[in-house]
Amino acid sequence: MSIINSIRRHVTPIHPEGYIFIAAFGLAALILGSFFSVLGWIGAIATAWCVYFFRDPVRHTPLDETLVISPADGVVSAIGFFIPPPELGLGVEPLQRISVFMSVFDCHVNRAPVRGRVAKIAYKPGLFLNADLDKASEDNERNGLVIESAAGRFGVVQIAGLVARRIVCFVRQGESVEAGERFGLIRFGSRVDVYLPAAARPLVAIGSKTIAGETVLAELGANAPRRNFKAE
Repeated sequence: MSIINSIRRHVTPIHPEGYIFIAAFGLAALILGSFFSVLGWIGAIATAWCVYFFRDPVRHTPLDETLVISPADGVVSAIGFFIPPPELGLGVEPLQRISVFMSVFDCHVNRAPVRGRVAKIAYKPGLFLNADLDKASEDNERNGLVIESAAGRFGVVQIAGLVARRIVCFVRQGESVEAGERFGLIRFGSRVDVYLPAAARPLVAIGSKTIAGETVLAELGANAPRRNFKAE
């Protein structure tokens, strides 16, 4: 039993959403390999990548309600003031937004940035442009959540990317979520936007690497100072 527990501690779990894809990739590798060994090896590599893509590692989330935690692994691609998607009902005035872009090599399990109640879930079909483009926030397929917390309302938008074809949401409207709790997943490259209340102050810069459920994106509080950053 201790050996099994040791293996569990050292092996990164796979999210159940990935099982069918891993099985399909593996079956394709076996079929192709029976005809051409080179294709079998290519299929095996693709299967290994699929296992890596759907990994769901344990994360250690800071227990501090004055912090906004990253909902995604990836790179901060935008920080600024933008009008939120109309379906969220967050108004027509620009809100501060932090965008995290996920490549096909990042973990794609998304986590709640704050503790609160899911007041609204709004799905909107759309295009599949490169998620790193500014217009992807308006034109691409997306799924948005409004989380009501003690510090205000937060918008969290999952945006499909160039090769993403499926946005999965695990929570329902009216449910409560904890900061760092899994709320969704996007398959194969995408982006997550976080719309912040006025009192939030970013603690990251464009280009910062983020880890879902661990990296602090912003601090809440009117007295929180703005940070400056330098590049190497």
